[in-house]
Amino acid sequence: MSKSNHKLSIIPLGGLGEIGKNMTAYQYGNDIVVVDAGLKFPEEDMLGIDVVIPDVTYLVENKNRVRGIVLTHGHEDHIGGLPYVLKHINVPVYGTRLTLGLVEAKLREHNLLDVTKLVTVTNRSQIKLGQFLVSFFHTNHSIPDTVGIALECPEGICVHTGDFKFDFTPVDGRMADYHKLAELGERGVLCLLSDSTNAERPGYTMSERVVGQTIDDVFRQAEKRIILATFASNIHRIQQVIDAAERYGRKVSVVGRSMVNNINIAVELGYLRVNKGTMVDPDDIAKLPAHKVVILSTGSQGEPMSALTRMARATHRKVEIVPGDTVIVAASPIPGNEKDIARTIDQLFRIGANVIYQQVSGVHVSGHGSQEELKLMLNLVRPKYFIPVHGEFRMLKIHSELAQATGVPEDRIFILDNGDVMEFQGGEARQAGKVTAGAVLIDGLGVGDVGNIVLRDRKLLSQDGILVVVVTMSKQDGTILSGPDIISRGFVYVRESEALLEEANRIVTVTLKKLVAENVSEWSSIKTGVRDALGRFLYEQTRRRPMILPIIMEV
Repeated sequence: MSKSNHKLSIIPLGGLGEIGKNMTAYQYGNDIVVVDAGLKFPEEDMLGIDVVIPDVTYLVENKNRVRGIVLTHGHEDHIGGLPYVLKHINVPVYGTRLTLGLVEAKLREHNLLDVTKLVTVTNRSQIKLGQFLVSFFHTNHSIPDTVGIALECPEGICVHTGDFKFDFTPVDGRMADYHKLAELGERGVLCLLSDSTNAERPGYTMSERVVGQTIDDVFRQAEKRIILATFASNIHRIQQVIDAAERYGRKVSVVGRSMVNNINIAVELGYLRVNKGTMVDPDDIAKLPAHKVVILSTGSQGEPMSALTRMARATHRKVEIVPGDTVIVAASPIPGNEKDIARTIDQLFRIGANVIYQQVSGVHVSGHGSQEELKLMLNLVRPKYFIPVHGEFRMLKIHSELAQATGVPEDRIFILDNGDVMEFQGGEARQAGKVTAGAVLIDGLGVGDVGNIVLRDRKLLSQDGILVVVVTMSKQDGTILSGPDIISRGFVYVRESEALLEEANRIVTVTLKKLVAENVSEWSSIKTGVRDALGRFLYEQTRRRPMILPIIMEV
């Protein structure tokens, strides 16, 4: 490709300094290619929020330049934000067969499938998007059909790994494209953006086949039913469960909506091999002997409404766990979910189940490369510049140190924040300002209508409750015609706090009369006066700060 005066810009819009909602924009001249469009699940302080997606203001402002969205794989943190993005930017979406199969189900739910162009690619594909030539290389991860991406423009080649590890004995037999990575390195890579999730872990990440051996051991020894919970997207692990079930003469039943959907898609597209007669409906489980049953379930993260959690609470409509059942939780906790998982496991032990989980047995391996694999990627690609991505700040920092150990000079390594613009021109790099970036909160059907103020109010309500003060005042002379009536929710139990509320009522009355006597007539000032006086009194009496909501009606 011949060079021009244009600059290449790399703009991470998500996935830096955090786990999830991965999205990166590559811009050259008037062409923008977006890699991934993920979401992340809310943190503990995001009360009522369903999911979090990247702020795509920059893409919306430049939507005439966006040539397409290219996907690395089918995990929610890389495809979950697509429906929300495509409502603003209608562009083609490129991905492998399984990835697009999962995307189709998502777009169908949002009524976007008929208006979105989906283009299937393989690790041999090359697509022209404006001045970008985009090619793909196969990598190993905890979901099949994962690819990394090479984006070539007149300024040079950028390699975006996506999530990866190097599995030397993959379940599906498909090795990573080592030769293609080495070829890219030989040609000369301008910049590498590489997965940092496991940058803190020394050594290598174990092969998924290790979990298969543990699963086989459990199946050989279990005398009654086996219930296994794992990530619904981990098709390799599900394949090993099905293989073990067929080996030991067990039938497999699937519970949990996402698990059912993903297995159906994987079977339909040929990514799961299942013998005829292996799968049975959950309604038929009771008809089979206990030693002939395997139940595949969602809930490996202790999610309150997931199938495994409801089984542990004995509230699942179709499956009841009984003493002697073997329950395998084949996943490690996502940070923040530890308490939920521990609570579920504890409840399973109370029921009398034999519980096998990560802390006591090797029933899970990561889908992300550890330090030696990250160094192998750096050595294969040999980039001129390096940007660690997909991870919290400490992971990015440690990954940058690994890059230095492989020979990348420190002044050619850039740890960015979401929204930072990295510019390349004439083979030289510099940070060049910032674009709008951050988080957009999804609450029900609302997209971005819940901000920090609403979250602050929800936090206050969850901590100390609310007091609503209702009073009717005369428009002529400001006298109190009705009330004050105080309504308490989540603050104190009214029947046991009558004296406190009566005194609160008196303080509101005194405050209102005082404000009227001082000729204060603005409703905002009257409400502030009531809120301050009542707030001081309640804190002195209870050491709590409920939200106080004065409602003043004028007659």
